[in-house]
Amino acid sequence: MKFSIERAVLVKAVSQAQSVVERRNTIPILANVLIEAAPDGVSFRATDLDVEVVDRAVAQVERPGATTVSAIMLNEIARKLPDGALVQITSDDAAGRLTVEAGRSNFSLATLPREDFPVLAATEYSANFTAPASVLRRLFDKAKFAISTEETRYYLNGVYMHVAESEDGPMLRCVATDGHRLARIDAPLPDGAAGLPGVIVPRKTVGELRKLLDDDDADIAVSVSETKIRFATAEITLTSKVIDGTFPDYSRVIPANNTRKLEVDASDFARAVDRVATVSSERSRAVKLALESDRLVLSVNAPDSGAAEEELIVAYSDDPLEIGFNAKYLQEIASQVDRDNAVFMFNGSGDAALIREGSDQSAIYVVMPMRV
Repeated sequence: MKFSIERAVLVKAVSQAQSVVERRNTIPILANVLIEAAPDGVSFRATDLDVEVVDRAVAQVERPGATTVSAIMLNEIARKLPDGALVQITSDDAAGRLTVEAGRSNFSLATLPREDFPVLAATEYSANFTAPASVLRRLFDKAKFAISTEETRYYLNGVYMHVAESEDGPMLRCVATDGHRLARIDAPLPDGAAGLPGVIVPRKTVGELRKLLDDDDADIAVSVSETKIRFATAEITLTSKVIDGTFPDYSRVIPANNTRKLEVDASDFARAVDRVATVSSERSRAVKLALESDRLVLSVNAPDSGAAEEELIVAYSDDPLEIGFNAKYLQEIASQVDRDNAVFMFNGSGDAALIREGSDQSAIYVVMPMRV
């Protein structure tokens, strides 16, 4: 195998592949990237047996072939080569070596046979549709902060993507929750997605997917089965197993009868929460919200380090209310709000709060209160 590739193209392809590789693994071949050179270009494939990414790149191929080499090592070399360099990659299967040359730099890396490299089994996908990158980015970005990190509740360790009925008809919906907060995000249902089985997309896959979604003009081909999900652009294909579990009935925890309405500037609110939480050494310290007519007082009382209080002018005309929340949760939700105003709907001091982005119903958040 022998080909020449621009350094910038190599860096982009290999960095995407190596990020899937687990740093600590007991199977040596899983630390490697599979490089396959064909007359029409070169592909770089990496997997951890649950997620697989294939990145196709333009290259001048002199001799087709395939081999595997350390993904992290190749990524480090590519990053350190000079900008604009033309990189020549040659493999010698007999010697078990891969040579990387650029200008006066020359590297010789150990390889493992391509036959040992595991490829995710092919799957029949029951739903295939295309969605703009910007739509998928919004769905996953706004939901992912609420993914649980508690391994015992493995079925909450991802984003639940499914078709749901709303007032405006069927929607493509993403939901994540850790039991303390919940995010539910809707988008218009793309053509072909009606038969989509509900799947839980793992946290790692959601992180890797983010790299495919940076280009607003790109269309992403999505294929879903009961066990796998695939996202593809012209250059990159990301395939992942889905979490084998049942996502809980989240609709039961979304409050329907909260009548006390607070409207506040989202960025002012987030900054005020951040400021008053400074006096607390614990990130999970409760922030107390004291509401009365068009006035919100945020306060934190940390007996070991001090106290803080800040007042905001808000739109609120219901009965006075005092309620506490985890400061970090409030900041994360406020940072998701794209519109100027965040709308909080409360019931009592012991009940979950519902948060919306202005009058938009396509993104709602729920957060459980804390005792203060």
